[in-house]
Amino acid sequence: MSEQQLQLAYCQLSKAGIKPTNEDAVASYIPQDAHLVTYKGACFALADGVSTAEAGQQASLLAVQRFTKDYPQTPDSWSVSYSAEQLLKTINAQLYQLSHGFSHSHGQENKGYLTTFTALVLKSQTAHFFHVGDSRLYHLRDGVLQQLTQDHTTILSDKRQFLGRALGMDAKVSADYANISILAGDRFLLTSDGIHDFITEPKLIELMQQADLKQAVTALHDTAMASASNDNLSAVLVEVLSIPKQSLDDLNQQLTRLPFPPALEPGMKIDGYLVLKELFASSRSHLYLVKDESTATELVLKCPSINFDDDHFYIDRFIREEWIGLRIQSEHVVKVIRQDRPRTFLYYLMEYLPGQSLDKWFAEQPQPLKPSLAISLVKQIAQGLQAFHQVGAIHQDLKPGNVLRLPDGKLKVVDFGSVYVASLAEIYSPMQQDIALGTASYSDPQYLLGHNSGIQGDIYALATISYELFTGGQLPYGDAVEECRTAADYDKLRYRSASQFNAVIPTWFDRALEKGVSLSLNQRYQTLNQLLTDLQQPNPEFLHQEVKQEHKTNPLLFWQLLSGFWFITLLLVVWLFILRR
Repeated sequence: MSEQQLQLAYCQLSKAGIKPTNEDAVASYIPQDAHLVTYKGACFALADGVSTAEAGQQASLLAVQRFTKDYPQTPDSWSVSYSAEQLLKTINAQLYQLSHGFSHSHGQENKGYLTTFTALVLKSQTAHFFHVGDSRLYHLRDGVLQQLTQDHTTILSDKRQFLGRALGMDAKVSADYANISILAGDRFLLTSDGIHDFITEPKLIELMQQADLKQAVTALHDTAMASASNDNLSAVLVEVLSIPKQSLDDLNQQLTRLPFPPALEPGMKIDGYLVLKELFASSRSHLYLVKDESTATELVLKCPSINFDDDHFYIDRFIREEWIGLRIQSEHVVKVIRQDRPRTFLYYLMEYLPGQSLDKWFAEQPQPLKPSLAISLVKQIAQGLQAFHQVGAIHQDLKPGNVLRLPDGKLKVVDFGSVYVASLAEIYSPMQQDIALGTASYSDPQYLLGHNSGIQGDIYALATISYELFTGGQLPYGDAVEECRTAADYDKLRYRSASQFNAVIPTWFDRALEKGVSLSLNQRYQTLNQLLTDLQQPNPEFLHQEVKQEHKTNPLLFWQLLSGFWFITLLLVVWLFILRR
């Protein structure tokens, strides 16, 4: 590797010690790709699951794995501090949701997912660090040791103290952030309290200075154990071998303000990509089919509209699209391609998918679709949505026009333009958007009313598409939903039974669709799996409702039959009376 690049060495360790289980976790990532080393740097993380929380072990592992996996996927144009801040918000939101969510399958609240967290990012000539809790980060230079992090603990007495901050503890996370300049020869040490609470500072310096990193980490563990450590023991030791000669601060500023591409035409080239043709154009963005001249691979290049070149919110949102796409890996979601070369303009790349949108394909099919085909389409779309939800993202603009059907029948969800990531303040409220979220026929009315319904918004859209596929193109509330502007307008809407458009639809299936598009969040499904389950097999609750409905009509039928019986009996009596006379 060139001396112009950052070069690092590290060793890590995490063991249970005298405890039966290890609730600590460590993870590290040094990119092999020179581009990532230059623009993103390397990251190291250590977490110590809170012992009083039942799911501390799962929380610590999730935190370090998510951070080290997702940090390299953040846009090149984001600063280290901003990238880590966004990641910690999403990780904290996921842990908090797991801690405070409700398990429908077990009928009880989930366990507490709490963990301390310390991360180190080394990039260019700078060390960036982020910290929540009482794990620690040390810096050693020329025999001088400095503790860079501050423990978030409150001491009540010699034997009593409590943790004031942890990931997953509150809905919002408050993480410490700072940075220092680095030099070749610097060493950094991340530790859990099972290490640093049982080793004196002079001894810590002695052990960190050992030439071999593996031997040093092993010695840290053995020394803490010999000092009667009663906790899990974890450490990550990093050495800076060399640093680049030029700082990247100025370059980062340039990346953030990349110019918009001009209007592209076939035959033009941009950063080694040959423009073949325009695929789509609107007032907000443009899509082009391009060929990578180095690999001959056909890709889709998406660039922003020049109409918004001075709109900072729009630029940030466009950059966020790439980040979201890079984090989602699913065979049912269009793949965003990570750039392997510097960009001279603002754009991003996606895989090229020959096919047609689901709405256009659907319009060409005999109606209604066969139930087996329709449900297979719904399941594929749901799998794509689940990939969004797994990384804390909500699509918010799911509609047939944003689902691509490939020639082999596979479906892929496309378009990241309206996606938001949970807990990111800039995009949490739809009222802050400069455009309406989604399309009225498929979007959750809660969006228009100023409420973010999260996953339930995507469920509404999927249930609406399901209704359309099974009814030959009809919508649950008809065309009237397009005219709604206020809560009073939506209150006037009435669900139209799907069976009136397709007689083969059973009552239980219709009830599932109705629940999926309920205007009330309390009545609507909470998860995609709940909707899919009820669409594929009868829900006993819906069958019970159907039986109750039948019971309501049975008394009337009973009295009708009974009246008929007495009427016939009366006729027989009269007839017998006449015969006797």
